[in-house]
Amino acid sequence: MKRRSLIAITDLDRADVARILRTANRFSEVMGRDIKKVPTLRGRTVVNLFLEASTRTSTSFELAAKRLSADVVSIKGSGSSLEKGESLKDTVLTLEAYGPDVFVMRHPHVGACRIAAKHTQAAVVNAGDGKGEHPTQALLDLYTVEREVGPIDGLHVAFVGDVLHSRVARSGIAGFRMMGADVSVVAPPTLVPRDLEDALGASVSADIRDIADADVVYVLRMQMERMGRGGHVPSLREYAARFGVSHERLRPGQRVMHAGPMNRGVEITSALADDPQALIERQAANGLVVRMAVLYDLLAGPEDAPAAREALASVTAA
Repeated sequence: MKRRSLIAITDLDRADVARILRTANRFSEVMGRDIKKVPTLRGRTVVNLFLEASTRTSTSFELAAKRLSADVVSIKGSGSSLEKGESLKDTVLTLEAYGPDVFVMRHPHVGACRIAAKHTQAAVVNAGDGKGEHPTQALLDLYTVEREVGPIDGLHVAFVGDVLHSRVARSGIAGFRMMGADVSVVAPPTLVPRDLEDALGASVSADIRDIADADVVYVLRMQMERMGRGGHVPSLREYAARFGVSHERLRPGQRVMHAGPMNRGVEITSALADDPQALIERQAANGLVVRMAVLYDLLAGPEDAPAAREALASVTAA
C-alpha cells in the first residue's frame, strides 16, 4: 500500500500540523534524557537522497531517523549514478527494489519530489525542491514560534527579502497563514512573485519600515546562485542599505528568524544574527525533533490510531 507523503505544506491541514507539533514536543522530552534513542521506527528504512547541497536539513533528517532507530541510507548527488546521467526515475526505481519506507529528498528542480512519488510505494518527504517548497522548514518554524513566542493564531509574521527564489517563504507563508497568523512580505518588487498576494494571501510592501508592525521578522537569504547574471538588485551593498535587517530597524520585543545559511552583512547584520533574542539557533535545534515527528507521523500513522498511541506511549515511558 502506498504511504502518505509530505511534498507541500498544503498536504497537511491545521489539525495535521497541530498533531505533528504535539509529537515534536514529546520527542523534545526524549532529547533531554541521557539515552536519546527510541525504538519507535526499528526495522524501517529511510533513504536520504540529497541531490543539492545541504548541511542543516540533511544532518537533522539523518540524525532524526537514527534517533528513532530506523536504518538510514544517505546518498549525495556527487558520486551517484545520477552524476553519470541516470534519470531520477531510474534512480528511484533502483532504490525502490530495496524496499525503503521513506525517501527524504532534496533536488534543485521544482516538482522533482512529485515525480519521485510516482515511482515508489514509500513515503516521499520534500526536503527542498529548487525554489518550490520546504514543508519541514515551515513546520520547525511554526514549532519554534509556538514555543518561544506563543500561540501563532493572531501573530503578525513579516518575511523580508528574496521571496522570489525562496522555498522557505513559500511553505512558511502558507504554514503561518494556515495556523492563523497575519503574514506580510517586505521586499524589492523584483524579488516578489507576481501572483504572491492572490496565491498565498500575504500583503506586500517595498518599504522596510513596515516590519515595525510585525511580532516576528523572518529574514530570507539572498539566493545569488539562483539569480543568474545581473541578479535582481543593483548591488548587494544597495540591498543591504535598503532592506538589510538590523537592530536599528527593529522595535523592542520583535523576534528574528532566518533558516540559514546567512549572508552576514547583506540580509542581516552579524550583531543581530548573534543576538541571544534571535530565534535562529533555536530553529536549527528544533529541526531535529520536528523531523523526528514527521517521520513518525508518516510511518506510525496519526496519533489517534491504536499502533501510533502505543508507540508514543512507549516513547514517554522509556
